[in-house]
Amino acid sequence: MPRSVNCRKSSFAQIQYSWRSSSLAIQEHIWRVLANNARHVAAVTGCRAFVRWVTKTRVGLPNMVLTNLTWNNLQAVGAPCYDEPALAFGRDIQRHLGLEPMADPFIPDVTRLTPPSEYEQRLRAGLPSWQKTLSADDYVEYTWHAPTVRLLGARPRLRPPTRDYAYPTWAYNALGGLPAAVDPGLFVAAKTMALTLVDLAVDAGVLAAAQAEFRDRTGGGIGGTTWVAPLLPDDFDPPVDLRWPEYVTTAPGMGWCIPTPHNGTGAGEPL
Repeated sequence: MPRSVNCRKSSFAQIQYSWRSSSLAIQEHIWRVLANNARHVAAVTGCRAFVRWVTKTRVGLPNMVLTNLTWNNLQAVGAPCYDEPALAFGRDIQRHLGLEPMADPFIPDVTRLTPPSEYEQRLRAGLPSWQKTLSADDYVEYTWHAPTVRLLGARPRLRPPTRDYAYPTWAYNALGGLPAAVDPGLFVAAKTMALTLVDLAVDAGVLAAAQAEFRDRTGGGIGGTTWVAPLLPDDFDPPVDLRWPEYVTTAPGMGWCIPTPHNGTGAGEPL
């Protein structure tokens, strides 16, 4: 996610871009288009164009050994259960929206476990066959350093009275602030993670199998023939100085200033 800055004398403009795609090759193509556009606009307006990267992420690397181990432990822990305080809160939301409160106001999926194969099948149903990865997140960086598995915990959603009914966003946000609605899923995930860590600590065989799969998928582990190195350089300067403008009140009134950058103008490298 780069932050581009165009400068001319004491005036400047900045645009922040972020994009997601299904492969690193497409990511690079998008970047080339953005860079070419920035150079062109700078040339026709008499400005200089710069780029400063905020972050870059790789695609994820699966590990089925850890996936199966985590799934087995998740089944041992069991699905979340919601007590009356959470259910009553859900009914109150339905009542305030003019709906008939339901005995169980939450969708069925939050109280059942979804096998990894079923979850992946749902995701792939809306993807072209050639697409191998989905979305973007920071956890994918971990997968290239050690065998990794991702566990998704349940968060309640209200059951719609009809298939075409959509609850307002505030209803979902309200449930997210209620411990009785959030804690069950968190504790199921925590117990599952704890069991998985114990298995890896005491079962040398499953740990060796996970590491063997990691080496196989990376062509030899970290630095292997199919291992993808971090996309940012080793000497990357974290952009912690790229904060929002600071708003201040002075004698003339309300104003704002740009915080002092680490180096120079903070614009980054010239394009």
